[in-house]
Amino acid sequence: MNYLNLGLKISFAELQQATNNFDTKLLIGEGGFGNVYRGTLLNGRNVAVKRGKRDEQGSGQGLPEFQTEIMVLSKIRHRHLVSLIGYCDERSEMILVYEFMEKGSLRDHLYDSNLPRLSWKQRLEICIGAARGLHYLHRGAAGGIIHRDVKSTNILLDENHVAKVADFGLSRSGPLDETHVSTNVKGTFGYLDPEYIMSQQLTEKSDVYAFGVVLLEVLCARRAIDTMLPRDQMNLAEWGMLCKKKGLLEQIVDSSIKNEIDPSSLRKFSETAEKCLQDDANDRPTMGDVLWDLEYAFQLQQTAKHREPHEDSTANASSAFVLPKVQRFPSVSSTINIDELALLGADELDTTEVEVFSQLRVGDAR
Repeated sequence: MNYLNLGLKISFAELQQATNNFDTKLLIGEGGFGNVYRGTLLNGRNVAVKRGKRDEQGSGQGLPEFQTEIMVLSKIRHRHLVSLIGYCDERSEMILVYEFMEKGSLRDHLYDSNLPRLSWKQRLEICIGAARGLHYLHRGAAGGIIHRDVKSTNILLDENHVAKVADFGLSRSGPLDETHVSTNVKGTFGYLDPEYIMSQQLTEKSDVYAFGVVLLEVLCARRAIDTMLPRDQMNLAEWGMLCKKKGLLEQIVDSSIKNEIDPSSLRKFSETAEKCLQDDANDRPTMGDVLWDLEYAFQLQQTAKHREPHEDSTANASSAFVLPKVQRFPSVSSTINIDELALLGADELDTTEVEVFSQLRVGDAR
């Protein structure tokens, strides 16, 4: 594989040492491609080491994913995309080495009762971060990239709960204004775009659909597919949209955060999820639009904190609430050259956000 980025190669011997010979005590995750171990490189850096399954290597099934992941991640860098540190392809091994994400996956924090519950503000910030990463993939990365496996297990959190999109083994590159035809539908059941399943035509809007499912997961702390529930409730996307249409969405909101969500923020967030989950891909927003809407939902939540104490910010979300009309400003990710955005540090990003929202004047009707 001499076409791969040789500057990223790490020897098998170093990875054996980094993981104590792939000690099961250092196992932090298992996936379709293989097991993931926590490791420490010779330079002292903590990393996540994903080792491809041996039985797949014989059949070659894992090789395309391995190559795709290296090729995609070796040419992109963004604050909200997991960075590839290196890879190893010695002795028929397929090993990928990533930056270590201290807090694990978004899914862990939604369903693992041993972890502290994420606040609504944290959940909004995580969704905004993931949306930024996907928006960069779609519009800022070279030629455009469709992730094709957006789900809560592929959104990872660092020690500060900053979200980063991971796992690019199924990604497809190419101009996003052209329809990609894929003979094999790939992705994860529960997140798959129904139009993609029917037509086998892959577009960036398939990522948008899957992200809509993630938004519902975040809101309801419920898996995309739960076979233990009654048939009409098994599929979260279908159930969530049914509840939304009936005006009952607040009844399935995660009980641990229900009382802290401002009604206006919930309204905007749920409308965003609903737009993402439209059956017709043409009716779905771009990730740039989704990002803007989520930033707005976050701002509505923030302004709710400044209300008078006697005002009830935990009122039933079905109560009449009219969102203030604001002049639409582009999301932070499209206010500057998107390739430059990938190079910005956290401080610069935060400054830009403040500037964008200083123009919004959420409280003023126009």
